[in-house]
Amino acid sequence: MAGSRERALVLVPVLATRRRDWVSGATAAEAEAIGQPGLRAAAPGRRRVSLHSPSDRLAEARGLAEAIALDVRDALVVNVADPKPGTLFGSGKVEELGRLIADHEIGLVIVDHAVTPVQQRNLEKAWQAKVLDRTGLILEIFGARARTREGRLQVELAHLSYQKGRLVRAWTHLERQRGGAGFLGGPGEAQIELDRRMLQERIDGIRRDLAQVVRTRELHRAGRRKIPYPVVAIVGYTNAGKSTLFNRITGADVLAMDQVFATLDPTMREVKLASGRRVILSDTVGFISDLPTMLVAAFRATLEEVIDADLILHVRDISHDETEAQSRDVEEVLASLGIDMTPAEHHVLEVWNKIDRLAPELRSDVENSARFRAPRPVLVSAMTGEGLAGLLDAIDARLGANDEIVAVPVAAGDGKLRAWLYENADVVAVEEKEDGSAVFTVRIPADRKGRLDARLAAARGPSPA
Repeated sequence: MAGSRERALVLVPVLATRRRDWVSGATAAEAEAIGQPGLRAAAPGRRRVSLHSPSDRLAEARGLAEAIALDVRDALVVNVADPKPGTLFGSGKVEELGRLIADHEIGLVIVDHAVTPVQQRNLEKAWQAKVLDRTGLILEIFGARARTREGRLQVELAHLSYQKGRLVRAWTHLERQRGGAGFLGGPGEAQIELDRRMLQERIDGIRRDLAQVVRTRELHRAGRRKIPYPVVAIVGYTNAGKSTLFNRITGADVLAMDQVFATLDPTMREVKLASGRRVILSDTVGFISDLPTMLVAAFRATLEEVIDADLILHVRDISHDETEAQSRDVEEVLASLGIDMTPAEHHVLEVWNKIDRLAPELRSDVENSARFRAPRPVLVSAMTGEGLAGLLDAIDARLGANDEIVAVPVAAGDGKLRAWLYENADVVAVEEKEDGSAVFTVRIPADRKGRLDARLAAARGPSPA
């Protein structure tokens, strides 16, 4: 589908407030089905009311559809006063939309809402067109964008978990029975049971492959911890400008597009800050409202870089009308993974991006708002580079909260120690002596102070007996 130009219609159902049914978190059964029993589940019967306006949801849904090159012929907000268990929409609305679909020769209808297998089957029959709900659409995008083996495995796991619950819609020959032995099953096994079992076998195989990937990534992380360089992870709503910021800081060429989910696979680069501190900067997948639970779980291995990060940069598109709602969506997804996104003094740093898009009066309001927030966010434009120096200084300050300022005597001719200090610390001052020796005043991270002490002890030699 990803390479086609299939004609599509995008529908955004808006349910009456008292009947909104976007579930907050996974049910225990869903979490267990995708192999993440520890995933935070919603309280029984708990419902989540969307914080996004219908117009914003419509624009986002259209962007999702266009992200896989669909020819979107129309996009509509549809008010649903009384959701129908069989079709979601009322019979009159189903007929009205059916005429629109026929007139435009639409082959695919995107419903930006959770659609049950029964609703999907009934709507496809009524409209004579394929139907994808929000989860199915996001899975299509992820499938088209994943590049690494890990990313492809994670997407396939999520896709199969999604398909497993929809076999009732996928098969029209469920009444057939199949006999046989071995993996085909015993006599009398129903086709749907066979298909579900084959899907489960593939799911189990993918989980084993992913477990190996996770072990490999843990070895890489263990190697980085031995360096040790702190990890700074970039997170944020999709299209907030994370990859553009990553490229601006690192000089890398990570794909950065005005498009949802342009980045799926994690990318890391080493960055040297003004103090001499080296950090690992990690760009991660973007989040989105109502991100399918199975995708959050499937990408847990990728997001472990965030879980283990020394500092999280929460990048927000401050020019977006829904920036506060987007921020809460990101915090909710990460909270479901057990990550506390409270802007603690040394853990989360908010980065308000795209200030170049703000009108002068609005920019003034945003700057005033930033002054009264604690901890104070950093305002930047990843596109123009404005505010970037201040961001790097803020990162340095956060990571250097436990730095020590020490005076280091350097013997005459000890060029190696001089070079090491410039490479690994922030040299504040140098006092040169007449005999060629010097005293360096340096700011040094606490984790490197031990290495400095070891160097100095080695230079002094063993203590006299």
